[in-house]
Amino acid sequence: MIALGNIKTLHIKQVAIQLVEKFPDQFSKDFEHNKKKVAELTDIKSKEVRNRVAGYVTRYYTLKFRNT
Repeated sequence: MIALGNIKTLHIKQVAIQLVEKFPDQFSKDFEHNKKKVAELTDIKSKEVRNRVAGYVTRYYTLKFRNT
């Protein structure tokens, strides 16, 4: 098992929420699409952190825009 070290869940959530609020038209309910967009819109070098941000973007987007 790989230790994640200093990755803070709160930081990942904050980055994801900021991305969705700033670029709502860039994201969707599809994780693979969001993963590519997070890579384009941020300078996160770690694949694991990028995937965590993309996962929370997907979750947050789905909850925020579930009625549309």
